[in-house]
Amino acid sequence: SPSVWAWRPGRAKVMRAYVDHVLALLPFEPAAHRELGGPPCTYVGHPLIERLHEFRKIDPAPLAERLRLSPHRPVLVVLPGSRRSEVGRLMDPFGGALELLLKQDRLPQVIIPVVASTRILVEQTLRRWPLVPHLIESETDRLRAFKLANAALTASGTVTLELGLLGVPMVVAYKVEPLAAPFLRRMITARSIVLPNLVLGDNAFPEFIQERCTPHLLAAALGDVLRAGPVREAQRKALARLPAALALPAASASDAAAEIVLRYAKKKADAARTASA
Repeated sequence: SPSVWAWRPGRAKVMRAYVDHVLALLPFEPAAHRELGGPPCTYVGHPLIERLHEFRKIDPAPLAERLRLSPHRPVLVVLPGSRRSEVGRLMDPFGGALELLLKQDRLPQVIIPVVASTRILVEQTLRRWPLVPHLIESETDRLRAFKLANAALTASGTVTLELGLLGVPMVVAYKVEPLAAPFLRRMITARSIVLPNLVLGDNAFPEFIQERCTPHLLAAALGDVLRAGPVREAQRKALARLPAALALPAASASDAAAEIVLRYAKKKADAARTASA
């Protein structure tokens, strides 16, 4: 489904021959499929909204104690992506942004959640950074870090919805191989690469793509979201709207999806009984 509204609108009509019904994870997708002539499409809720209660119950104190975080300095969660290609392209501009904050004596405490497949690459790249961040690996610690964070510097992706649902102000960046950039610019039709922006219909969270993903621009944006002021306050107001924008009128995401699947199963079964009568 995202390929339809992001870069291949012609796929919507093609899908009609193969797809009975699209179960959409994002609330704006049904309108996109309808406008593009695609198959029936229903928003059934993003799986993350089913975990919102779990997210809110997580106690971040054990992580703060283990990392010996100071309550008097802000915490920044840095998320350079889960793929080696993303990490390889984003770690240097992210490190450069932090170096600029260090020169301004505004460096926060930094936590980087890592996955096993990229940990070695992250550690190698950190040799060029001006500080030694805290690396964490478990899912529980990652969510604890989000709850501790005053802000996040993150690659684009589903993680921006997780941060948004936990109320974390963010700066979002992304880079692809230079040779691929012109091609992708011609292809991409979405007005933002940040999922919370698309869900809210408002570019509330700044994005720095390709040549704009520079240490200076990232550092300036981070400074704005880390300190109290109009930029941070505007993001916090946008974050407060996100859970309602993703919520379903009734039932859970799983129940909403299952109801549609069962409806089609019954329709097929009834047709088969009629044909055999």
